[in-house]
Amino acid sequence: MNPILLPSNRPAERFYRGGARISAFRGDDGAAAREPEDWIGSTTTVNGEPELGLTTLPDGRVLRDAIERDPVAWLGDDHVARWGADTRLLVKLLDAGQRLPVHAHPHDDFAATHLGRAHGKAEAWYILQGGTVHIGLRQDVEAADLAALVDRQDATTLLGVLHEIEVAAGDVVWVPPGELHAIGAGVLLLELQQPEDLSILLEWGDFAIDGAAVGHLGLGFELALAAVTTTARSATDLDALITTAPASGSALPGAADEYFRLERIPVDGSTVIGRGFSIVIVNDGEVEIGAQRLRSGSTLLVPHAAGALAATGAGELLVARPPAP
Repeated sequence: MNPILLPSNRPAERFYRGGARISAFRGDDGAAAREPEDWIGSTTTVNGEPELGLTTLPDGRVLRDAIERDPVAWLGDDHVARWGADTRLLVKLLDAGQRLPVHAHPHDDFAATHLGRAHGKAEAWYILQGGTVHIGLRQDVEAADLAALVDRQDATTLLGVLHEIEVAAGDVVWVPPGELHAIGAGVLLLELQQPEDLSILLEWGDFAIDGAAVGHLGLGFELALAAVTTTARSATDLDALITTAPASGSALPGAADEYFRLERIPVDGSTVIGRGFSIVIVNDGEVEIGAQRLRSGSTLLVPHAAGALAATGAGELLVARPPAP
């Protein structure tokens, strides 16, 4: 099995604006106004949709089906022994054409108990183009007070209770399950997450979505908000959530390891990408992997059976992987 070069996979008509920065990064033609996400190597569907979001391989097969038919070749013996054909990973490019709403994602136990899902949704962002992000409460908030802000749709106060942080290219933001957050307009990022599309929306007034109907994941806001962290984040906490990735090696904080991994690999001449199922993004320069010459913005799906890969040229690779089994 060889690595597979993937085109864009952008679900249309998302509830927020964006997409132009993804097009520029990948060298694609212009996107529609509401195509702000590129789901790379996806075995996950948009919440409530039977197929939207899934990656189709160049030979016409749906990636999810291909992995289910031969999970060992795609994921490796150790991974399959622990998790079966579950990739444990969803990778996205995300372009915030407008500020995203304040929201959070449930953790594994909540998702299993109340939604019957195999995962919650931890996520981490590798910043490609910087701007402002909002994450973590500046002070403790009582559950009843948070519910009242949602009921009133007091977006100004909701945003104001979060820390506002400026991030730059090469920064990493770790977003544990339950953590309130919002991505500011103009930010382009690579997102690693658990393979679910589960968001608890606390605001929706400026967005193309009926948040009152779907923002609580069908649970009602009283129960859905129980999955949200209501304790404050100190400056020390923020230092653990927002870091600058080292020039090479593991880019994410250790707390993310149980969910996914991201490696930053500079290429100056030749190097080796270790064996294992992965999504490789060329972040800069021009790199040859196998017989494929890849420029900045290229995305490569690598099966475990492809083995270790030689990379030559000049640039930088971001290699996203599931957790180590």
